[in-house]
Amino acid sequence: MLNEERYAGEGVADRSRSPWWERLPEDFWLHADGTALDTVHPLKVHGTAAVERVMRTSLSATVAAAMLASLKGSGRMQEEFDALRFYEPLARAGDASQVFLAPPAGLAVDAQELQANDGIRRFQLSFISPFQPLNPYARPRFAAMQRNTRAHAQHWCHGDRPRPTLILIHGFAADPHWLNARALSLADFYRRGYDLLLFTYPHHGRRAERGSWFSGQGLFGNGLVSFNETPLHAIHDLRVFIDYLQGRGVEHIGAAGISLGGYTAALLAAVEERLAYCIPIVPAVSPIDVFLEWQPTGLLLSRLMRSQGVGVAEMRGLLAVHNPLTYASPLDGQRVLIIGGAGDRVTMPRHLRLLQRHWPGSALHWFPGNHILHLGRREYLERMGELMDRYSGV
Repeated sequence: MLNEERYAGEGVADRSRSPWWERLPEDFWLHADGTALDTVHPLKVHGTAAVERVMRTSLSATVAAAMLASLKGSGRMQEEFDALRFYEPLARAGDASQVFLAPPAGLAVDAQELQANDGIRRFQLSFISPFQPLNPYARPRFAAMQRNTRAHAQHWCHGDRPRPTLILIHGFAADPHWLNARALSLADFYRRGYDLLLFTYPHHGRRAERGSWFSGQGLFGNGLVSFNETPLHAIHDLRVFIDYLQGRGVEHIGAAGISLGGYTAALLAAVEERLAYCIPIVPAVSPIDVFLEWQPTGLLLSRLMRSQGVGVAEMRGLLAVHNPLTYASPLDGQRVLIIGGAGDRVTMPRHLRLLQRHWPGSALHWFPGNHILHLGRREYLERMGELMDRYSGV
């Protein structure tokens, strides 16, 4: 067993202790990694890991380019870091209700039925999001956005009666609904009796501003403060959709997500007591450590931190306001299934262990693949179905 056991602790319940970002070793991103599958399926694990180390360089270069462009301009970097310090006291307090403000009740959600020939009834849902950034520094930038202010989701709805519903949150730059539906065999869950809501993350798909280089560019391309506010925006809009589902009589609602979506699903479970279960899949749990390990983001971030006299622990704390490790979840660990790839080199296995230890009683399932190639997918889909059935009254 790897040595993160000695510092992960039991989550955030004990406020007399220092917060997680200070207990985590400064060099966490350099620690050795591994799972029990490494010796059981060595070719699958190490082979997919080697391929992904090469692939993640292009992803890292894309993220670094978007970040660098957002910090150009005289004094911009200093302004961003000064504004980031707004968040650390909120994260240190660990009170989710002071960070994730409840959306107004009764927001109108527009539903347009889509044509389909596969037996699945689909509706395009949308509403004008009234979200306001927590940090006043970010409000002018958010107010200038046009497309990102309208929230979107695709609703696979049988329409005969309120049915247990799974909310699915996609990963970074991976918003196409068909891609996520295929990755998680969502049509099978629909035929099994579930409704599904496929959420579009801010700055992605229909929410990407005109002129964006790619879907998701706005997540990193609007500065560090905007990067902090975007998960808050996502949680706000997800809670509006939960209100909508409950208004239609849905009693059992769960959340699952892949990569960035897994991180967000875990965060939603730290905020929203109405969830029946949560399934984070290959989530990145400490973004700063992920960016430091990747290249060239590691080089860029290290230089930014040195220029501002900020260490690794402090930098984690500046972004901890939207981290699921920061808050005690109202969801019992027995209702949580964390799924990870033993060969994942985008979000390393050590990150998933941090999340599991933060969530006592949660289950951790490994498959012998990487962040993109999910070998052994059938097994984890079966475990997903078992958890969903158990806590959805199916």
